[in-house]
Amino acid sequence: MTLSLPEIYDAKVASGALHSDDAQLAVLPEFERIRLAVQQPLPKKGWFRKSAKPDFIQGLYLWGGVGRGKSMVMDMFVDSLNVPVRRVHFHAFMQEIHVGMHEARQRGVEDAIEPVAKAVADSVRVLAFDEMQISDITDAMIVGRLFEKLFDAGVVVVTTSNRVPDDLYKNGLNRQLFLPFIGLIKERLNVWEMASPRDYRQNRLKGSKVYFVQANTEARADIRSVWDDLTGGVAEPLVLTVKGREVTIPAFRNGIGRARFFDLCGTMLGPGDYLAIADAVKVLILEDIPTLSRTNFNEAKRFVTLIDALYEAKVRLICSAAAEPEMLYLEGEGTFEFERTASRLREMQDENWGRDTE
Repeated sequence: MTLSLPEIYDAKVASGALHSDDAQLAVLPEFERIRLAVQQPLPKKGWFRKSAKPDFIQGLYLWGGVGRGKSMVMDMFVDSLNVPVRRVHFHAFMQEIHVGMHEARQRGVEDAIEPVAKAVADSVRVLAFDEMQISDITDAMIVGRLFEKLFDAGVVVVTTSNRVPDDLYKNGLNRQLFLPFIGLIKERLNVWEMASPRDYRQNRLKGSKVYFVQANTEARADIRSVWDDLTGGVAEPLVLTVKGREVTIPAFRNGIGRARFFDLCGTMLGPGDYLAIADAVKVLILEDIPTLSRTNFNEAKRFVTLIDALYEAKVRLICSAAAEPEMLYLEGEGTFEFERTASRLREMQDENWGRDTE
């Protein structure tokens, strides 16, 4: 007999894998409602039914601060399904949509959204998005029509977000054209706030070292352990589109990004790219920061810009470096300016840093 989601949750609590949380328990019946509904057979055309259009099933928009367990309960829901389901980060999904639309246009398709939406609808019954957020105008201009077609085809959407729907694409260019999508979200998804007072992600990091000097031979293993503990699953690259360019975070899951220094600072990235990265991740693990000097001045400048973006966005930083912050940049142009970066790296090591915005 298949267990219900509350029963699965209780079993995990009993085994010690989870701590019982009232906010998580409260939303489980919503996920269970959807689980039971999507597992009913799809309607077929018949004498009394002229259309095979699926009955409407209201999805779920689960929002709240980071570290509250939104992704965890959504993963539990996804794992419980026996229908075609895809769990994907919203940024990565929209990147795929743009690629598909570009290919459709090259084939001479007039309405490029149509075949792309159909391909998605034909492949899944449930779409589970991690961290829905809209920061790119090209996304903002197509999501309304795209999701209208997906909903009409019977695709059920569940999504997590750190923002209430009314704050999506806030202050974005031509936002008035985006507002119907917010209305669609409120109509098709039950908007639910997970207001747990606990921040499990911060609790996992509490008292843990977050800055590792590479001279310590255990640094790499320690960072791998932190990564495994925070993500708890298989990661995939996250590709962000910034003004037509692709910016890749090599590993990403549940709001946690992981990259090496040269992935983000050894390529021609600028302030806008780093702002997009800071917007997409809640924790960044950055490995192999080298000593900096006039020999790698451009990389050093990019590193300063990256740290500024992470700092202003209150992104939690875990990193490994060739030296302590004050010893990273000792000679060459820019040493004075780097003092602020070193100070910020120190401040970001505090276990309470960034909590005020969560």
